[in-house]
Amino acid sequence: MIPKQTVNMTDVAQRSGVSIASVSRALRGRPGVSPATRARILSAARDLSYVVSPEASHLAGGATGRVGVVVPRVDAWFYSTMLAGIAGEFDTVGVDLVLCALPDATARHRFFESLPLRRKVDAVIVVSVPLTAREHTRLDQLGLPTVFVGGDHPDGNQPWVGVDDELAAQQAVGHLLRIGHRDIAMIQAGDREGTRWATDEARIRGFHRQLGDAGLTDPNVVTVEWGIDGGARGMEILLSRPLLPTAVFCHSDEIALGALRTLRKSGVSVPQQISVIGVDDHPAADLSELTTVAQPVREQGRIAAQQVLAQLDPEAPETAPTVTTLPTRLVIRGSTAPPR
Repeated sequence: MIPKQTVNMTDVAQRSGVSIASVSRALRGRPGVSPATRARILSAARDLSYVVSPEASHLAGGATGRVGVVVPRVDAWFYSTMLAGIAGEFDTVGVDLVLCALPDATARHRFFESLPLRRKVDAVIVVSVPLTAREHTRLDQLGLPTVFVGGDHPDGNQPWVGVDDELAAQQAVGHLLRIGHRDIAMIQAGDREGTRWATDEARIRGFHRQLGDAGLTDPNVVTVEWGIDGGARGMEILLSRPLLPTAVFCHSDEIALGALRTLRKSGVSVPQQISVIGVDDHPAADLSELTTVAQPVREQGRIAAQQVLAQLDPEAPETAPTVTTLPTRLVIRGSTAPPR
C-alpha cells in the first residue's frame, strides 16, 4: 500500500482509471459521476487510505463564490458576447467571474504550468481555448468542476456546450451551391504559431465535404490570420490570381468583412461579380448586408454558466456530463446571389 502521507488525488485517479476532476467530484459527492464510477473511486480511495484535507474540501466546496473563465482573448465580439452571457447568469446568484485571457502560446504555457486559479475559484469555464494533452491534464489537476464551450469535445468527463462548426460550414457552402455557384473559394483562418484550433479545422472539413459531395475538387483556398485585416489580405490574394471565383466562403464574419472591404476598394461588385458568405452573425454582418450562418453565442455562455452553477449546487440532482449542441441557421442577406 502507498504510505498514507504520500497519497494524493492523482494516485486515486490512476487507480480508478478516471480523471482527477471525476475523483474530486466523487469524493465531494458532487454530480457528474455515474454511480458505478463513484463506487470505483471510493473503493480506490479506501484502498489507498486517501483522506481529503479539510482545507482542500472547504475550498473546493464553493467557499470562494468565484468561477474562473478562461478565454483566448477578450478583444473580439465572439468572446465578449460569450462573457456577457456567462456574467448575466452569475449576476443573478451573486457569483463573481474571474477572467483569464490566454492570447498566445506563451500565455497558455505560463497559465497551465502555474495554474493561478488554484484555491481562488470554485469552478472553471474554458471557452474555445486550444488545449494540448498536458494542458488538459493540468486543468484536471485543479480538481474543480469544469465546463467547456466550443472547440474540442472533452473526453466525456466534463460538460460541453457549442455548435457544430462543420455543419455550419456545410450550410454556408450548401447555400452557394444551391444558387448555382461551382467555383467557390475559401479564405480560412490560420495561426502564426501553428496552434491547432478545432473550430477552424471543423469549418475546413465542412467546406471540403460539401464541395466533394457536389463533385467539386481542388478548390481555391487562401490561409490568413483571423480578423478583418486577414480577410482583406485573403481577398487581395484571390484577386491577384488568374481566375476569379464566383463565390467565397470565409471562416468568420470578421474575415468576410475584410474581404468585402477589399472588393469595395477594388471596384468588384458584390454579389454581381463575387458572392461572399461568412459564419457567426457578427453585429456588423447585418449592417454590411453579409450573408452568414448564425450561431447563438450569448446562449452558449448562458448555458455553460447554468451548468457550472448546477455542479456547485449541493442540492441539485446528480446528472451525467452532457454535450449540448445548439443549432446554427443560415441568414441570407445581400452579399450572395446566383452567378452571372
